[in-house]
Amino acid sequence: MENKVVLITGAKGGLGSFVTETFLRASSTVIGTSRSISQADFNTDRFTPIPADIIQSTAANDLVQQVIKRFGRIDALVHVMGAFAASPIHASDDATWTNMRDLNLTSAFNIFRAVLPHMREAGRGRIVAVSSIAALQPAAGIGPYVTFKVALNALVQTVAIENRDRNITANAVLPGTMDTPANRKAMPNADPKTWINPQDVADLILSLVSDSSEQITGALIPVYPRNA
Repeated sequence: MENKVVLITGAKGGLGSFVTETFLRASSTVIGTSRSISQADFNTDRFTPIPADIIQSTAANDLVQQVIKRFGRIDALVHVMGAFAASPIHASDDATWTNMRDLNLTSAFNIFRAVLPHMREAGRGRIVAVSSIAALQPAAGIGPYVTFKVALNALVQTVAIENRDRNITANAVLPGTMDTPANRKAMPNADPKTWINPQDVADLILSLVSDSSEQITGALIPVYPRNA
């Protein structure tokens, strides 16, 4: 991964911070984006922050153009951005539905669509998206969230099929509950020992982006706790 140009969305979130640090340790050139991000978040000259709201298609396009103009290429896109909301279908309001759609699906569509033409022209590329184990095992009370994570999986697999002949891979990792500060705050009575270490997920993403995984595409990879 040395000197590979990697664009990471949601780069300073609970999982995103682990992913960004993992790629920086692998000597990648990392461009990190979120609505609010700065150089101070990852203080190394191999990290470049570019704030962007990629729910807006113009912002996603502008972001990618900035990266291409400065670095000349995007070797890998790691789409970590997403959000969770607990809401049963009968009690879900329009705002919950729209937020889950935009944060978990529209953002992915916009950034994939912006990045793919450059990867296709280059004749290679790696895309990894973070989905959820709930997309394989739906549960009550999270209907809007699950709906758009399932759709994200389909989007990733379609990208894989459409771009296989251009040496572009697209895969999704599907973790269960991760041991992040946000989850500990949201679920103070749960036992985090049964949760997934975010570093394990970050390491998996790194492996999917590496040259050794060039024949893996269209995969939906679940990540379970070690003691599950």
